[in-house]
Amino acid sequence: MKRIYFFFAVAIITLATACSKEKMNTFPTDQVSEGIVFTSLANIEKALNGAYRATYNQFTNQHRDGHGAVMILMDAMGEDYVRSRTGYTYHRGAYRWEDHRNPSSANVVGFVWDFYYLIVGNLNKILDNIDEVEGDPARKARIKAEALTLRAWAHHYLIQLYAKRYQEGGNNTQPGIPINLTHSITSTGRGTVEAAYQAINDDLDQAISIFGGAIARTLKTHINISVAQGVKARVLLTQHRYSEAALMAKAARESFASETNAGEAIMSENDYFAGFSNLSNVEWMWGVQQLEQQVPTYGGFFRYMSSNINSGFTRTNPKSMNSVLWQSISPTDYRRKLWWDGTTADRVNFPGVINAETGNPVSGQTFVAYQHKKYVTADYRFAAGDIPFMRTSEMYLIEAEGYARSEQYGLAQQTLFTLISKRDPDYVLSTNTGAALINEVMHHRRVELWGEGFRFLDLKRTNSDLDRRNANHTSTLANVLFMAAGANEWTWMLPISELNDNPNLTLQDQNP
Repeated sequence: MKRIYFFFAVAIITLATACSKEKMNTFPTDQVSEGIVFTSLANIEKALNGAYRATYNQFTNQHRDGHGAVMILMDAMGEDYVRSRTGYTYHRGAYRWEDHRNPSSANVVGFVWDFYYLIVGNLNKILDNIDEVEGDPARKARIKAEALTLRAWAHHYLIQLYAKRYQEGGNNTQPGIPINLTHSITSTGRGTVEAAYQAINDDLDQAISIFGGAIARTLKTHINISVAQGVKARVLLTQHRYSEAALMAKAARESFASETNAGEAIMSENDYFAGFSNLSNVEWMWGVQQLEQQVPTYGGFFRYMSSNINSGFTRTNPKSMNSVLWQSISPTDYRRKLWWDGTTADRVNFPGVINAETGNPVSGQTFVAYQHKKYVTADYRFAAGDIPFMRTSEMYLIEAEGYARSEQYGLAQQTLFTLISKRDPDYVLSTNTGAALINEVMHHRRVELWGEGFRFLDLKRTNSDLDRRNANHTSTLANVLFMAAGANEWTWMLPISELNDNPNLTLQDQNP
């Protein structure tokens, strides 16, 4: 693919896709050249801010709203997110398990590939230059550690999607992805899955070490040691290094709690129903703070996922929870109330989308049982809201799962109790062990993280079947109601443009 240049604030930073052949050498008059950017620590920090901005920017159209779009794709490809109507095309091909197997799909296969390699390319420019720039060592350490963590985060998404799953106990020589660790005109070939995870872990280990000598962050929009540890916990979990994952997740939540003086850092019931759109939430370790003027005219995470923004996509097609999953939630678990039970009595609690001019619910909108009110913007007139990328609840659940899968049942039971007893006052310490305890943890993971972009990845890493049968999915809308674990369909196709343009890849490198 041709190299694209994207302009962040006063800096121009390369948006390198995995393959790059040529570049544009012109600069707008209100920007400064690359050579100037990387001679100043202040400008490098602005470049890093630009990389963060890329995580929620819209790229060319409504399908491509940064990482928020990927979050929706990951849930659309699971069984817990349910579309109620055909609706607009956004994310529909992923829900139907079609677009990720089409190498020419620009809005899924192509966008996700280019998006994360765009992030990698930006960070490589920073990492290639920062050691040579003069400035406060603690400030440089923070910038470098953030860039390393973001690069690992991006590579981790790519390897999970475009390669076969990591196999516990295997040598993992299956084809991986290009791992770009320096800014270069020519990208690498696919390498192996094992090599990709080695590079990802190397970046995270270095970042965690560097954060020890870095100045503290001032905003949760930026990564710090707790977030780096959280990303590392995710990676270890994907590699089935369960005991290590548990310990790293525990370290992540404890680092965050220490930073914020938040104790167990678990939100209250009132906060749980506040709309999942505010970065100040006591659980949010890392997220996007998207302001009104930064939301695109069309598209944006909350136009697709909120329950109150009057967009055509939401007004006619509210998103629901899998009916079987909802029915399995304990009646005393307050999270159950995030989804409409379908009764007239509960209907008053679900006003739906709001008319921005009158402040009243829009007439004629679609209502369906089990539709959610998890994501609610603070001001229904604007589709602006903060987006959660990492929460302490996820860390508790990684910790509990890691302990359960490594047969440390007492620790798993206690960790799960710490979290779930805050969600359900009648929850008691589990006595389950083995598969029953693992299933209990995974049940709460599905409920807790609904709509936050984890379900497809969880199914793939655990080698589980996709099973949408006997629920509120319909074959007409969902197309695929069952997909056996391990089938080729779990691996995304490589973009055809990448196979055509990358000199280190051929058509024979395409996934089966």
